[in-house]
Amino acid sequence: MELKTIKLSEKGQISIPKDIRRDMRLKKGDKLVLMTRGKQLILQKADLVLKKLGIGEESMQSMMASEAALKKDWDNKYDERWNRY
Repeated sequence: MELKTIKLSEKGQISIPKDIRRDMRLKKGDKLVLMTRGKQLILQKADLVLKKLGIGEESMQSMMASEAALKKDWDNKYDERWNRY
């Protein structure tokens, strides 16, 4: 296990250090899944999560389409209260 300290940006974004991206074989465009377990954040490659869940890419595409549809409601200038979090 490797320990790194990273900063959360004003917009809630993080950067994965280059050496970790290299070691985990992460590249631009890779899909990642962010999960919580208690007070832990868990970030995994989407294909590994699909394997564990026993679902295919088609099911993942369906879930992502749902997320995209909801994003229109979540990310709008009329609902700024979420920017506080």
